[in-house]
Amino acid sequence: MLTVDNLKSLGVNVEEGLGRCLNNETFYLKLVGMGLSDAHFEELRHALDAGDTKTAFEAAHALKGVIANLSLTPILTPLSEMTEALRGQTGPVDVEELYGQMKEALDAARALL
Repeated sequence: MLTVDNLKSLGVNVEEGLGRCLNNETFYLKLVGMGLSDAHFEELRHALDAGDTKTAFEAAHALKGVIANLSLTPILTPLSEMTEALRGQTGPVDVEELYGQMKEALDAARALL
């Protein structure tokens, strides 16, 4: 079940996310559910599989904005690193490893839905 306490147990910065939603818990949890279901996650996976760095960057960048606004830190941290690696602004980075870290956190959060 998606609750503030369950999100906190995953390491989500709930206070920050709630603050962006005027401390309206129902609204915040609705947005979290929508964010975890964002179609860009699938687009990112398909682009990485196809070796399409441009599309992968665009999907990761779009997701980064959504996930950052919701303060879903466990997903955001590897996603941010992946976005910068795909942008080409960091040295050699294992994007697949970062994707795996992000996916693990995403799956844990989705299990609450």
